[in-house]
Amino acid sequence: MTLVSMTPLAALPSPTTAVWQLGPVPLRAYALCIVAGIVVACLVTEYRLRRRGVAPGAVLDIAVWAVPTGIIGARIYHVITSPEKYFGTGGDPWKAFAIWEGGLGIWGAVAGGAVGAWIAARQLGIPLSVVADALAPGLPLAQAVGRLGNWFNNELYGGRTSLPWGLEIHRMDPDNPGHALRDDANQPILEPGLYHPTFAYEALWNLGVAGLVFAVDRRFKLGRGRAFALYVMGYTAGRFWIELMRSDEANRILGVRLNVWTAGLVFVGALIYFLRVRGPRQFLIPIEAPAPAVAATGADVSQVDLSRTGKGSPAAVAPVGYQVVDEEQFTTYQETGVRPEQPGADDVPATGDGVAEPAPDVAVTSATTDRPADTADPSAATTDRSAATGGRPTAGDGPTAGDGPAATGDRPTAGSDSGPAGAGGRGDRPTDRDS
Repeated sequence: MTLVSMTPLAALPSPTTAVWQLGPVPLRAYALCIVAGIVVACLVTEYRLRRRGVAPGAVLDIAVWAVPTGIIGARIYHVITSPEKYFGTGGDPWKAFAIWEGGLGIWGAVAGGAVGAWIAARQLGIPLSVVADALAPGLPLAQAVGRLGNWFNNELYGGRTSLPWGLEIHRMDPDNPGHALRDDANQPILEPGLYHPTFAYEALWNLGVAGLVFAVDRRFKLGRGRAFALYVMGYTAGRFWIELMRSDEANRILGVRLNVWTAGLVFVGALIYFLRVRGPRQFLIPIEAPAPAVAATGADVSQVDLSRTGKGSPAAVAPVGYQVVDEEQFTTYQETGVRPEQPGADDVPATGDGVAEPAPDVAVTSATTDRPADTADPSAATTDRSAATGGRPTAGDGPTAGDGPAATGDRPTAGSDSGPAGAGGRGDRPTDRDS
């Protein structure tokens, strides 16, 4: 009987280099993975936003704000939760800015990115919940790609294992960041044994979360931010058990890693939101910038379907805002180009008396300007004022003492006098309303 060797028959290798020089410019694997993940998230979000009626290219306007604020938030969270590396004994405060060496907290990234997305969404006139739901499956895909950067950096691994997918870990050279420490024979030095590739577990889990969000959202047509809440629940559920496997240094509360507590609390918050918030999936119809002059015929302003603009189509103009509609109204608009009526207010007035007050479902950017009132038909404006006051003319609208009907351009009403308004004993009220 012979002893079976405890040495694993297979192992996953780790890179010995995480940075390459392109002349004077360093190309860092971690940064490249983050950028690649951002591109993936933008592509997915752009596709989903267009299907909801948002104008092409809106994701770039959102990313300009969300990406920088997300990176800043991610780094702030990492530094706050691991301060000893930067401000403790032997720490280097300037290293807090060295994001290329790793150290971005997903919780800070989501919080910071949400602030940037909110700013951009307000500028574009898009509800933040629409942006969040469109991003929901793209964000875990981005995280999965970004986790490859941890593999290049030989970081975020778990405890020892003898499994066939155990990971070799190199000792990285502190004097030469991004390169493995080498022995006298110029061979990279490995840590003893093999380790759980927890970053790979998280990457695979995130791919599953992305598939889950795609499937559930397609089946139940989630809206009001519920698709994003589903992503948060899926991610935190996986992060909870994966975080328990990690062996790198971390701050602890009651003996449990801080990120385990964070994952649990965020999961509960997302679950409450998912269960309490209800509502159909939201679609958007663009509100185009008003034309210089619009005929007062009562017809709606023509709209350009930006999601289907192509050769021979009118030039696409960035909308000043969006009208939130349900799926049936959005489908009808795509087929007919007719904007659905809003109860109580017109989205874009047919007359030129300025932009009407938007209905509750309409979001208009702060850059929207009013059109001059003198483009309207005066008679239409007079009729509108009469209707709003119950048929009583406002000051200066009706005939004054000594003026005849011709002075106002109106025809005399039945039974009315051509003299002063009080001559007939009826006060300011005309005998008949204009039909």
